[in-house]
Amino acid sequence: MKITVRMDDITPDMDWKSFEAFTALFEKYGIAPLLGIVPQNADPNLQVDPPNPNFFDRMRQLQKKGYVLAMHGCRHVYTTGRGGLFPLNGESEFAGRPYEKQKELLAEGKKLLQAQGICPKIFMAPGHTFDRNTVKALRELGFLYITDGFGKGPYRRDHITYLPISFLRRFCFSGRQGITTLVIHANHSTGEELARYEAMFRENQERFVPYTAFMEETPKRQRLWARAAEYAMAFGKQWAGRAKRLLRR
Repeated sequence: MKITVRMDDITPDMDWKSFEAFTALFEKYGIAPLLGIVPQNADPNLQVDPPNPNFFDRMRQLQKKGYVLAMHGCRHVYTTGRGGLFPLNGESEFAGRPYEKQKELLAEGKKLLQAQGICPKIFMAPGHTFDRNTVKALRELGFLYITDGFGKGPYRRDHITYLPISFLRRFCFSGRQGITTLVIHANHSTGEELARYEAMFRENQERFVPYTAFMEETPKRQRLWARAAEYAMAFGKQWAGRAKRLLRR
């Protein structure tokens, strides 16, 4: 299986040491990932370092190197207890909110990025959660892709293209045919974690392809049974995560 990489939670006040450590690995192993930029970060969990005044210069520099820039929500603040169409989590910045409110928030985020010379075509939902109103608003605002869902390649649903993520990390390295996405969160990565990622990139270098390769694949129409299976898998993974957290207490 071919593997692309996406990195969530890219903000001016992120953990820059971790982020730059990852970009060094990406450059070393020829990986051009997708970066999910939060236009107006208000999530205290993502606020690690003082805001970098050169943030957007750095993002544009990476874009020139082949990185793809996505819009990762707007403020990254969960406002509802809804999982929406892809319930990997039980909270959302968007799912469950009225269409007009969602479109207003999405338009605000896109305008902020466009003011910095970034014109995103890919949407990355905080917590992976969104609903039909989100999708409708994204289409009307000119977004072409959503980076989420499960599958072995891109698919079309509700007149938008989904670029799936891997259900389990080990599936990325199976003998299956297709293309998927490995999701990375850079904040607070330890030296041990970085060493594990480097070993992963080195040992599977031939599998990793630029994120643009995913966008060049021809999407298939998602069947009703596949939609139901995807929902069940996401919901099951949410509750498995909840059970693990309870056991750790």
